[in-house]
Amino acid sequence: MKSNWPKVPLNKVVVPIDRGEKPISGKTYRQIGVRLWGEGAYEREPIDGINTKYKQLYKVEKGNIIVNKIWARNGSVAVVSEPLAGCYASGEFPIFSSKPDLLEPQWMHWLTKTSSFWDQCDEKSRGTSGKNRIRPERFLEIGIPLPPLAEQKRIVARIERLAEQINEARALRQQAIDEAKNFFSCFRTQRFSELGVRFENRPLGDLITMTSGNGLTSSQMDITDPYPVYGGGGLTGRYSRYMFEESKVVIGRVGARCGCVFVTEPKAWITDNALYLTKISEDLYPPYLVHALATLDLRQQANQAAQPVVSQKKINPLPIAVPPLTAQRRIVEELETIKVEVDKLERFQAETSIELDEIMPSILDRAFKGEL
Repeated sequence: MKSNWPKVPLNKVVVPIDRGEKPISGKTYRQIGVRLWGEGAYEREPIDGINTKYKQLYKVEKGNIIVNKIWARNGSVAVVSEPLAGCYASGEFPIFSSKPDLLEPQWMHWLTKTSSFWDQCDEKSRGTSGKNRIRPERFLEIGIPLPPLAEQKRIVARIERLAEQINEARALRQQAIDEAKNFFSCFRTQRFSELGVRFENRPLGDLITMTSGNGLTSSQMDITDPYPVYGGGGLTGRYSRYMFEESKVVIGRVGARCGCVFVTEPKAWITDNALYLTKISEDLYPPYLVHALATLDLRQQANQAAQPVVSQKKINPLPIAVPPLTAQRRIVEELETIKVEVDKLERFQAETSIELDEIMPSILDRAFKGEL
């Protein structure tokens, strides 16, 4: 049964707060920001008072409502949590406090996560000066459902219990994915360790050749073509890009992707901060090589500079077991069978993730209609 709660404008239940301070040189100010789409407030990097362009900074306290003037229409409104108390915002973030005898702060917290609230923020932002910034007085015109305070607290407690259960389900889902991935990685490493005892070990330099570059460059291609990029740097980075029509085995050579092993799509860009396979011994089955490379800690072969770089010279001495080709094919088949099952689990968990993401909006919709 739906409620008969009144819908009241925010100006009846909240008041503007002004804790403005003139920034002081040498004083560090914790800064607060507000994410979009009801994702809440967060702590930004601290700033020295001398480095701000604003003449005033405004302090927030627990339970305050903070509004991003520019992006309120995109759900950038939040209620300040205890860890963020004492942070500061510029005048672009109006601050309000709820009247304690009328509005439970957590009631407002959950309201800011609803699409109906965002829609009202959007409506109140339209037609205003300053690129659709929402003016504080317009924000205060937004209407919210307002049951008695005791009922607000009861419903908030119910929402938070359900939210906790959803978060537990998410954590269990992620744990299952991590354990499956870890199982596959450990199983593969153990498998190749056993092969290293049973069969001849040969250095990679005797079996493969890798290089960077030497394809069709981005100057010869339309770089807007929607093909994946391997190696990092993207199509607009400082690295040269090369297009390949056929799939390649790629090892990240520089930076964060250093030592990562990829098999590219049939048509893809490869940047020159990656090494790609140009020659492979007839003694190696290519999919077997990919799995073997994945078991080697290639990043450990990189130099220890601030920007790690791995080269074929460093990779060449690394040994891999070389069983007969028939055995290599059997090992790949065994590993791929397990990988298929891991991928199935990931897909299933992704589907359940979508389902979980849809639950909370439904709960909030029911809660603010008085159906919870």
